[in-house]
Amino acid sequence: MQNILTYIFLFPLLVSLAMLFIPSERWRIFRRLGLAAVGVQFMLSILLMVNFDQSLSPESWAGAFQFVEKMDWINLSMGSIGSISIQYFLGADGISLPLVVLSTFVLLIGVISSWNVQEKAKGYFILYLILSSSIIGCFIALDFFLFYLCFEFMLLPMFFLIGIWGGTRRSYASIKFFLYTLLGSLFILVVMIGLYLSVLDGEVNTFSLVNMMDGNYESGTILDPNSSQLILGYSARALAFLFLIIGFGIKLPAVPVHTWLPDAHVEAPTPISVVLAGLLLKVGAYGLLRIAYGIFPDVAVDFSGFVAIVGVLSILYGGMNALAQRDLKRMVAYSSVSHMGFVLVGLASLTAVGFSGSLFHMVSHGLISPALFLIAGVIYDRTGNRQMENFSGLASKMPMYTFFMAVFFFAGLGLPGLSGFVGELMVLMGAFGSSKLSVWIGILATIGIAISAAYFLWTIQRMFFGKYFVRESVWEPNMTDLTMREKLMLIPLAILVLLLGVYPRFMLDYSNETIEFFIRQITNLQP
Repeated sequence: MQNILTYIFLFPLLVSLAMLFIPSERWRIFRRLGLAAVGVQFMLSILLMVNFDQSLSPESWAGAFQFVEKMDWINLSMGSIGSISIQYFLGADGISLPLVVLSTFVLLIGVISSWNVQEKAKGYFILYLILSSSIIGCFIALDFFLFYLCFEFMLLPMFFLIGIWGGTRRSYASIKFFLYTLLGSLFILVVMIGLYLSVLDGEVNTFSLVNMMDGNYESGTILDPNSSQLILGYSARALAFLFLIIGFGIKLPAVPVHTWLPDAHVEAPTPISVVLAGLLLKVGAYGLLRIAYGIFPDVAVDFSGFVAIVGVLSILYGGMNALAQRDLKRMVAYSSVSHMGFVLVGLASLTAVGFSGSLFHMVSHGLISPALFLIAGVIYDRTGNRQMENFSGLASKMPMYTFFMAVFFFAGLGLPGLSGFVGELMVLMGAFGSSKLSVWIGILATIGIAISAAYFLWTIQRMFFGKYFVRESVWEPNMTDLTMREKLMLIPLAILVLLLGVYPRFMLDYSNETIEFFIRQITNLQP
């Protein structure tokens, strides 16, 4: 198992470099190489999962990670100022492992969804594989600089994938996505620099996330928990935590910094919407959990009410907007804003069940939301239209399509027996059981579930039941049911949604020890 994380991380990037030397006219080979690259990536992640020690009970963050790879990468001498040391530092624990496996699986689904891409196929698949490596890098990087590098590298491929292969307003959507994400990155960059100047590895400053989470601070530095330094009258650590909430909250996205998401989803091609909803939003949530809560647990205790309010606002505002939409894809986009709010509520609870619920909900939403965008893509591919009022009674013409639509809609609204129910239940248990949150946080989050049921069930009633009808202005050459390729994408997603719904231990057993250690770290800080 030596260097397996490097293989998972860098293999798609190496394949993308090899693609540069292949003539653009041979467009079929690019999709085959793309499938091979993410296929190998997925199989390696399964091997990683099989060899992961679920029973490891860490006493410090230094002992929490498995498959660790660490070596000096960049050393810059700054003369009398000192030197900057950056390490190639990778590792996986019970928080990152489920997200790595989820990522490789969703990326594989995305390649299959991209099978019909012929226009500029070379550029498309090169960018897609760069994006694949960047996403995986975010989940396994234990050096803050390396994490930030991967975080930024996600921005460029996604910008071009939306801006070149997107819809009619693709330029507007891609630029808006770029500006929002860049703004969030700047907040994170400020905190990264402050932490580097405050945290030591031995006697030298370090970007190591492990040292930061274990609290190896140089005495008297600006982010030292024992320092009394203030910035504009506020604690430096409180401001750093707030900056991270803003930076990662944009990527999550949380209300009110969410407005880039609906436009990006609507204009992005279906495969890119699959990756955007399934994985990029999870990078924002992972950053909050790993970096904001992992490095600043003392501040997280004080900010729990604020984070919970932002989460509830996202749940309710996203849900009400989804209820008002007429475009199927935009409705699904706003549902993502709503459902990611549950991640914030779970984190704000500062309880083991709430943290586990947030992580489980990330994985569950990472399966459900790609399926919902595939569902929207199916109808758009056949008709060139997604307006819900243009369709009725589709169940009579497309029974298999209707079946999968029902499975994922019911998973999204939290039907027991499907994965969406488990994540939301655990988050609500954490919210109601938390001594840090008002009972109203749990009540309002529960209302959000009722709203999600309303917009999903109303969509089913409008589009799929009743007398068959397709508006004359909509292109309808042949309303055929699912193709074999579409079934190949939706069946595995449905199986996993059902498996996690009836047997959540399939994922939770990998994360329990890490989450329990995490909560012990936070509990020790509470009075």
